Amino acid sequence: MKYRSRTEIVGNILDAANGRATKTKIMYKAFLSYAQLKEYLSILTENNLIEYLDGTQTFKTTEKGLNYLKMHNEIEELLQTTTVKND
Repeated sequence: MKYRSRTEIVGNILDAANGRATKTKIMYKAFLSYAQLKEYLSILTENNLIEYLDGTQTFKTTEKGLNYLKMHNEIEELLQTTTVKND
């Protein structure tokens, strides 16, 4: 697997938690170790991009997180089209 930036990893986590997901599901979908997952979930929760739902023991991407994900995907799209044109 290629090197991923922090923003790309955050996007993967938010995408995995979109709709609700357990730690395990997020870990596998975002290709992270448990240590990495704990670190990122802590940061994302502090910044209100993801929330922990105590009753179901799952995580859910917040509205702010969904906005981040939308912008991240748009930027990725722009970068890909720019790269293709320059090749």
